[in-house]
Amino acid sequence: MKACIQRVLSGKVVVGGETVSEIGQGLVVLVGFEKGDLKSFVEKMADKVVNLRIFEDSLGKMNLSVKDINGEILAVPNFTLAADCRKGRRPSFQSSEEPIRAEEFFNLFVEECKRREVPVKTGIFGADMKVHLINDGPVTIILTNDDIK
Repeated sequence: MKACIQRVLSGKVVVGGETVSEIGQGLVVLVGFEKGDLKSFVEKMADKVVNLRIFEDSLGKMNLSVKDINGEILAVPNFTLAADCRKGRRPSFQSSEEPIRAEEFFNLFVEECKRREVPVKTGIFGADMKVHLINDGPVTIILTNDDIK
C-alpha cells in the first residue's frame, strides 16, 4: 500500500466535467494498493494519515494533524502508485492489486479515516478523474507499508 499525502488549502475531483467531491483545508491523499497488501495495512495507514502532524501550530512548527485542525480528507484511488519503473521507460503495473480487492481496500481506508472522526470525501474508483488542488507549502509526504509497521 502506498499513499501520497498532500497538505492543501483546497482540493476537488472532477469527472466528466462535473465536480464530484470537494474539500477545504486538509489533505488530498492518493491511495494505491499492491498484491500482498493486508487489511491490517489499510487500518494502520488510515491511522497514520489522520494523525500525521504536518500542519503548523501557532509557533510555525509542523505539530498538528488534519484532525487537530478540523480539516478534511479527499481520498483518491490511484493504482499508478504501484508502478514499477526499474526497467525501461514504460511503467509496469503487474504489482497492482486486482481492481475488486483494491476497491474493497480503498473503501475500508475511507471508513477507517471516518471512524477516526475526520470528514472524508472521495474520488470515484476506476473513473478518469481530474484532481485539482492548492498544495500548501508545498508539503507532500509519501508513505508505504514500511512506514506503518
